[in-house]
Amino acid sequence: MAEVSNSNLLQTAGIPSMEGACVVIVRTEWNDAIVGELEKGCRAEFGKAGIKYCVVTVPGAFEIPFGVRSYWDVHKYKDDRPQAFVALGCVLRGDTPHFDYVCRAVTDGVLQLNMTLPVPTIFGVLTVDNQQQADERIGGRHGHKGAEAALTAIKMIALQKSLRNNNPGIIN
Repeated sequence: MAEVSNSNLLQTAGIPSMEGACVVIVRTEWNDAIVGELEKGCRAEFGKAGIKYCVVTVPGAFEIPFGVRSYWDVHKYKDDRPQAFVALGCVLRGDTPHFDYVCRAVTDGVLQLNMTLPVPTIFGVLTVDNQQQADERIGGRHGHKGAEAALTAIKMIALQKSLRNNNPGIIN
C-alpha cells in the first residue's frame, strides 16, 4: 500500500528558501468539504514556506486541466507566472462508469500538462471509493494529501531551480 511513511516526502531539510515563489492551486467545487480540507493542508504548507499562492476554482475534476492551461496561457509572460500548479479534487465512486471516465480524464490531463508546460502540475486529486477513504486522506491514517501535494510542489520548484543552476544534486 502506498503510504507517506514509506517515502521521504515529508523530509524538507536542505530545500532552499522558497520565499517569493508562486503556486496556483486549481481546485474543484465538487465534493467541496473534502476539497476544502485538501486546500487547507496545502495552504498551511505554503504558508510555512513563505510561498505566494492563489486559488482558481473549477466546477469539477474533469475541468482541472483546462483551468491550469488557461491560467498558464494568460500569465506565462507576466511577472506573476507560477512556478507550479497544484490540482486538488475528489472523485467518489458511484454506481456508473462515470467515475472511471472522470478519473482517467483528469489523470491524463495532468500528465499532458506535465509534458507540455515548463512548470509542474502536482496531482492532488483523490480518487476514492467512499467517504471513509476520503477522510483517511485529509488528516486520517493515510496522512494529509493536500499537505503532501504542497510539499511535492515545493520539492519540484527546488528541483527546477537546481537544474537551472546546473546542480541537479545527483551523486554518482
